Amino acid sequence: MIRVVIDANQFVSALLKPVSNPAEVIRMAREGKIQLITSSDIIEEISAVLLYPKIMKRHRRTPEQIEVFLKKLTKAAVITHSGLRLDVIKDDASDNKYLECAVEGGAHYIISGDKHLTDLKSFRGIKIIEPAHFLKNIVVE
Repeated sequence: MIRVVIDANQFVSALLKPVSNPAEVIRMAREGKIQLITSSDIIEEISAVLLYPKIMKRHRRTPEQIEVFLKKLTKAAVITHSGLRLDVIKDDASDNKYLECAVEGGAHYIISGDKHLTDLKSFRGIKIIEPAHFLKNIVVE
């Protein structure tokens, strides 16, 4: 099965726009067509961003609904232990958590729209691509 790490901003995009490429990738993970790999650091970032007041105004979900969403997310995912520490992305060191998670979880892809990640194109054999490219070029059984 294809194993993917999904950037926190893709989850936000999916909630804000339910008919979108990020939403489709997350739907595939929920349905078990791809295996979501994540870490507690990534889940914390997703939670923090979804709870920003300006983002909450847009997605109109309560903190309780966000908590339910995150619980469902963690049930559908393989959670890495965040023991690995990398210092690859210098311009935004917080993005290194995606590389760490992908390496620890044996991911095939990191799905992101963040240029700090996508400019790398790949890391240790893990492809880093945008959701549209993933959906267009990946065949899932």
